Amino acid sequence: MTEEVPLVPGLESPSARALERFAIRTRESSVTRSAWRLSVTSAEGEGAIVVLELSSGETLYRGEGVFLGWPQERLEPAYRALLPRSDEPTFEIGQLG
Repeated sequence: MTEEVPLVPGLESPSARALERFAIRTRESSVTRSAWRLSVTSAEGEGAIVVLELSSGETLYRGEGVFLGWPQERLEPAYRALLPRSDEPTFEIGQLG
């Protein structure tokens, strides 16, 4: 008998509903930036993970709903696990000449 490994530890049956791009402002900057918001539903309820990529190369994660209070170290793998996968092959341009 094998134990099923959860997709996201702490959530039962999580699934992504929508991945949206939207404008966001932070307290540290007067610049409007773009962020990704991954809406999720699970047996525990609904929530979202917001991802903001800064120009310094740093990535910030913020949890809403069931993800509220989760640390960055827990939000990042949850976001990556729930991110919708594309069935389309990746587009590559071959080098010519």
